Amino acid sequence: MGVELNMNVGAVSLILVILWSIYTAESTFIDVVSNYGAKPDGSSDLRAPLLYAWREACKSLTPTTILIPKGNYRLSQASLEGPCMSAIDVQFQGYIQAPMNASFFKDSYWVVFKYVSDLTVSGSGVFDGQGAASWGNSECFRTKFCAVHPINLRFDYLNNSVIQDITSKDSKQFHVNVLGCRNITFQRFTVSAPEISTNTDGIHIGRSDLVRILDSRIETGDDCVSLGDGSKNVYIERVMCGPGHGISVGSLGFFQGEEDVVGVFVRNCTLTNTPNGVRIKTWPASQPGKALEMHFEDIIMNNVSFPIIIDQEYCPWNQCNLKAPSNVQLSTISFKNIRGTSASREVVRLVCSKGFPCQGVELADINLIYQGLDGPGISDCANVAPILSGTLNPIPCTASFTRIVQA
Repeated sequence: MGVELNMNVGAVSLILVILWSIYTAESTFIDVVSNYGAKPDGSSDLRAPLLYAWREACKSLTPTTILIPKGNYRLSQASLEGPCMSAIDVQFQGYIQAPMNASFFKDSYWVVFKYVSDLTVSGSGVFDGQGAASWGNSECFRTKFCAVHPINLRFDYLNNSVIQDITSKDSKQFHVNVLGCRNITFQRFTVSAPEISTNTDGIHIGRSDLVRILDSRIETGDDCVSLGDGSKNVYIERVMCGPGHGISVGSLGFFQGEEDVVGVFVRNCTLTNTPNGVRIKTWPASQPGKALEMHFEDIIMNNVSFPIIIDQEYCPWNQCNLKAPSNVQLSTISFKNIRGTSASREVVRLVCSKGFPCQGVELADINLIYQGLDGPGISDCANVAPILSGTLNPIPCTASFTRIVQA
């Protein structure tokens, strides 16, 4: 009887420990206003309360939620770094404003999360970079390198993380930069900036594996999504792009030591009034590299100039040697079920490298209508022999419009 009673007491104690663990795991909650004195008055700096909350959450052994409640906040700059002991969910519900003057920033970010696993950044909040005063002063659009203009949100070396339901507005440079991440998802993410905002890529990805951009809307003054070297297994689905410069892989081959791009899947997206559609671009006279397994499917173009582009002679502002071919090998590329309207007569442009002609390019069910006075839509092709199938309007790479350049 005594042994049975002891066993029952032990079992009950174990259950209580488990229930207490579950309770504490579910109840770890930090409100930056009530816990750390943040003031949603539009003038007090959120930096210290946010950093204090982050440090508490980062050392917690149980999953933690950090809440930035509704209200107006000013945030000078914040670096939220790990590694952390457990999962963190940062819920931004307020309207967060950056300093207006770009010279305030000595680093190329406004808010950065780095070296963290199991991070969620969520809420209905807005990150307003107040970039309008910086766009006209940026050298980024006519020089090889940008001055230090901060990126609204950087995500560096994150694992198994989700960013959802927040807005990046009027960044001074890129809205989002993703570097060295693995398994990161952007869902219902919004980018909001006018067409005149220079060098404000919506989401730029580099050296990251398994990145998803889903159910999002991107309006900006540069590429809606851009993929740099080392981008692997990137899925862009149900994204609305425009204004913006389209969805781009590259430019590639500018720097030494670039990593290959492998696995890009763009599906069920809509682009509206953009100067480019879906695009792959590499520099001539470039460093060697590879980009392969890139697939663009079920895409609607609304009044898009140059809807389908491979450009291995990418040379903005005459910064390169066009006499030397690109050394980036492009292969296994498909454009399927792309339809809508083109704002330019050149609807399909496949200009590949004479040193490394494109391999395994496929076009199927292309129906892009151009209604300009200068005649029907055309294609311009060089150093490529694509596999063609289904409905094709215009017919890509016909003899009349194909340039075969001898190496």
